[in-house]
Amino acid sequence: MSTLDFDRFLSLPRLAALRLSPDGTRLVATVQRPAPDGKKMRSSIWELDQAAERRPRRLTRSAPGESVGAFTRDGSLLFTSTRPDPDREPDAEEEEEVGRLWLLPADGGEARLLCAPPGGVEDVRAARGADVVVFAASVFPGSGDLASDQQRHKARKKAGVEALLFEEYPIRFWDHYLGPRERHLFAAPLPSDDERITAPTDLTPDAGNVLVDTSYDVSPDGATIVTSWRDVSDLTDPRERLVAIDRASGERRFLTELERHWYVQPAISPDGRYVVAVRGHSGDPDTAHQQTLWLIDLQTGEGRDLAPELDLWPHDPVWAADSRTVYFQADRAGGLAVFRVGLDGSEPKLLSGEGAWSDLAPLPDGSGLFAIQSAYDRPPRLARLRTSDDEPSRQSVPTFSELDELALPGRLERLGARAADGVEIGSWLVVPEEASAQAPAPVVVWVHGGPLSSWNSWHWRWNPQLLAAQGYAVLLPDPALSTGYGQEFVQRGWGRWHEEPYTDVIAAVDAALELPELDGERTALMGGSFGGYMANWVAGSTECFKAIVTHASLWELRGFHGTTDWGSWWEREYGDPYRDDSRYQASSPHSLIGNIRTPMLVIHGEKDHRVPISEGLRLWTDLARAGVEAKFLYFPDENHWVLKPQNARLWYETVLSFLDHHLLGREWRRSELL
Repeated sequence: MSTLDFDRFLSLPRLAALRLSPDGTRLVATVQRPAPDGKKMRSSIWELDQAAERRPRRLTRSAPGESVGAFTRDGSLLFTSTRPDPDREPDAEEEEEVGRLWLLPADGGEARLLCAPPGGVEDVRAARGADVVVFAASVFPGSGDLASDQQRHKARKKAGVEALLFEEYPIRFWDHYLGPRERHLFAAPLPSDDERITAPTDLTPDAGNVLVDTSYDVSPDGATIVTSWRDVSDLTDPRERLVAIDRASGERRFLTELERHWYVQPAISPDGRYVVAVRGHSGDPDTAHQQTLWLIDLQTGEGRDLAPELDLWPHDPVWAADSRTVYFQADRAGGLAVFRVGLDGSEPKLLSGEGAWSDLAPLPDGSGLFAIQSAYDRPPRLARLRTSDDEPSRQSVPTFSELDELALPGRLERLGARAADGVEIGSWLVVPEEASAQAPAPVVVWVHGGPLSSWNSWHWRWNPQLLAAQGYAVLLPDPALSTGYGQEFVQRGWGRWHEEPYTDVIAAVDAALELPELDGERTALMGGSFGGYMANWVAGSTECFKAIVTHASLWELRGFHGTTDWGSWWEREYGDPYRDDSRYQASSPHSLIGNIRTPMLVIHGEKDHRVPISEGLRLWTDLARAGVEAKFLYFPDENHWVLKPQNARLWYETVLSFLDHHLLGREWRRSELL
């Protein structure tokens, strides 16, 4: 049995937000570990050695932690943190924990505070060739400037008012209500030493909710900002346009029409001529969602598809230094691949399909890029991809010894299965090293969320190795609706969650159980979000599993439409329920309550607005009324995920105890903290 346990898993450094300085000499990342009290995760910024000749060097250290933002043109580092203002007067009112904008000088020394709006700074961009900074911050509607926003903040706080007034839909997003402030974009010259940004230009004074969860970029000369601009004039067809904003005048110029597409993740070329973005179509009840890469000439406004023949969904595009090449990622056959495409009309080239690539950071000399790479047998680590040769080559770059020397308890295998219609269904399988035909391992099937996603990268939240450490084999199937297998594979399950996605899961399970090292008499199924939906549907459709774990799950689809944070979005797939709710009813697991005999563990967080707590409560009530053996693990302080370390510990302890009881015949163990 492996020594991997939750404590060791929790202590591993979590790399994210990789950034490369403009001259290519410095590489930094956010590294997350538990805070000393173990009650939350805390991030700090570390510098990584590209040649792996020296250990990573920690650049920031504070109790609240920091999130890396962007390099300025002189190599200074912008970041956000809730750390307090060091120059605050001793008798000043206690500051709230909101994000503030900081700068760490290129030549070292203490970080200094640049801007501290009362609503907080969310993220930041810097011009590559000018001393200009652009950041997103939340302000009260109509405030005009940060000073006015501060006064309104104080008045609301003094009055003790927490009420919100909404005049637009939506009013919630994932885990929070959209108020009383709204997200704006601000721009300012980068101040000289010891000065602060006190009066940045509000580029979007009338933003309302158009910038919720949007991304943006700034041109190299700092003169133009391109951002997504959300339009919800038709609630059943939300779209996002691209708009270019002149920093000096505030003039806006839409780069795309108000059509049935949305444009996200804009990135401006190093020469300032082009912007590349992800262009998507939300689909309708007959045609599935789809997306591609879209190139726009910033001067002429002309646009074209960069990857018209690519039968995958590109995302997160970044430019090479030559402004003639774009790197991007796309789910592909159980991996998260990295591609390169030129502006010359050539087809995208696969650079690496091994594992999962993210945080692409191209080198200025054009020789390749740095990135973070992972797999289910490899936690996220730094890697270099060389692209200057005829054949791209990957090289892992050692950083933290805990990651480089980690031995995992489960071996990773790729499996295939054949669905009833002949389509190939891919899955990952993590098998304990000690499993054999003589000692087969019990099996847990995990269905991913989304549902437009794929099992393809190491998960800090849903990690099969933690179950493998306890002797369980874990099957990770990619059924219909999964990305990375072409548009037709998504179309197979579109608006039919209860059909091909379900039968694909069962086909994958049946094929896997033919392996002698897996015990087909001891199986369980679990999932979260869409995976939780599938767990509920499985519970009412078959008795082949001995236990079901359902997390943040959808139970009654017609009611879910009106309580989720963006119910109208689901009409793109399931139609208008006020005219015809037959699709909702056909796919709704609640209709199968009379069939459920399998013991179920229901898990839900109070602050989940994507799949509201009402779904978990209705499910629990129905199970109780039907006399189904069940338990309900409730987190009043969690959202769609389980983010606090000790809550995650309770999650795994409870899930494993439930599985051990029903698959291994062990006594049910309730945590002493519950």
